[in-house]
Amino acid sequence: MGFKLPKLNFSYDALEPSIDARTMEIHHSKHHNGYTNNLNNAIIDTDLDSASIESILANLDMNNKGLRNNAGGYYNHKLFWEVISPVDNDGISDTMLDLINTSFGSFDAFKDKFSKAAATQFGSGWAWLCVMDNGKLEVCGTANQDNPLMPNIGCGGTPILGVDVWEHAYYLNYQNRRVDYISAFMGLINWKVVENKYLSK
Repeated sequence: MGFKLPKLNFSYDALEPSIDARTMEIHHSKHHNGYTNNLNNAIIDTDLDSASIESILANLDMNNKGLRNNAGGYYNHKLFWEVISPVDNDGISDTMLDLINTSFGSFDAFKDKFSKAAATQFGSGWAWLCVMDNGKLEVCGTANQDNPLMPNIGCGGTPILGVDVWEHAYYLNYQNRRVDYISAFMGLINWKVVENKYLSK
């Protein structure tokens, strides 16, 4: 069956100046497309050929580095594109705000924790906002293309928000200023999508 590169809901230049068009084009059409193709090549003619990406990740042999990197890269970027938007990112519903306040104490405390997880991730990786089994929200980080759906990763729950801190996500515009990129990302979050992911968890 195979996986397909997700189409974006916006043009490559729609996120400027926060994320420039060239970075978006390379990130989506080269990096994410590469993960997609490599994932399909890794599962063709295997029992995983018709499995969902979530099932592949949950049952992953962590020693299978090719599948680990490419399944993670496919899933992580798919979520990344879904939770950012060039419009209507100022509003967060009372429901989502209450969840964040209950879990972190305040929205500012959440932003600080999430931004710190992203900024302090050594090398390449991701920061995540996850829903735990008890319904609370937690922030964590993973290296490379790992994510919380993978077994024994030390970062659990179901991701509903993720930020890519690989250099390919920001280097053309921000160079080594990862903190500035993270700050810009926070203004692109589509909280309605994040809330829907929480509700459908």
